[in-house]
Amino acid sequence: MSSSIIVLTIIGMGLVTYIPRMIPFVMFRGNELPPFVQGVLKNVPYATLGALIFPAVFFIQEGNILFGAVGMAAAFLIAFLGANVIAVVLGSIAILSAYSWLF
Repeated sequence: MSSSIIVLTIIGMGLVTYIPRMIPFVMFRGNELPPFVQGVLKNVPYATLGALIFPAVFFIQEGNILFGAVGMAAAFLIAFLGANVIAVVLGSIAILSAYSWLF
């Protein structure tokens, strides 16, 4: 593969990544989103986290669904208390680590 093709591929990949991120800034410049849309967008990280965690509850440890249920309950509780996504993930990991060490 020649170096010109590699450079063009990198430029193309950069444009494909940059354009979808730039479009919202251009479209909504100076405008504020309605409160309902802002509320929905604030909850997207928690909805994504829930979609990632919930299926794993059933497969996290074969034969021990309680292990997954403890992790899920911890994640829901930490998120309900208002922690950010990183704190929810790290808190759930810490609680499951303690649970596996104790039991």
